[in-house]
Amino acid sequence: MRILKQALPVLLLAVLMAGCTSTAITNLTPHQQFRNASGLYPVEAALSSTQQSMRWDSIKPSVVIGNDFYPMRQTQLMKNRWETLVPVPAGKSIVYYRFKFDYDYNAFGPAKPDSKLSPELRLQIVDK
Repeated sequence: MRILKQALPVLLLAVLMAGCTSTAITNLTPHQQFRNASGLYPVEAALSSTQQSMRWDSIKPSVVIGNDFYPMRQTQLMKNRWETLVPVPAGKSIVYYRFKFDYDYNAFGPAKPDSKLSPELRLQIVDK
């Protein structure tokens, strides 16, 4: 019983610390863009996280449209923002997409993979 009393504060601290991490994806893309001749439209996202074990150099973000994945590249001068161009066919005016961030985090032994998926987002293409 005495050992349990001594270990209880340590266990409570571990549970409290485990619940204090959060990772969020922020959509930086306008909801509406004008149709252009190329059919390619920029999308951008930011990733923020309080997970100290996340390996920021391992992040591989992409945009998911249906079953297609479009890799993103890091924006200049910003360490937590990524961008890419996504195709929208000429006859289509709305596209639904998600951001997916694959990354590794430090654990006991080798790094472990994880990912974060945004909610479904909507981009509307309007004629000028």
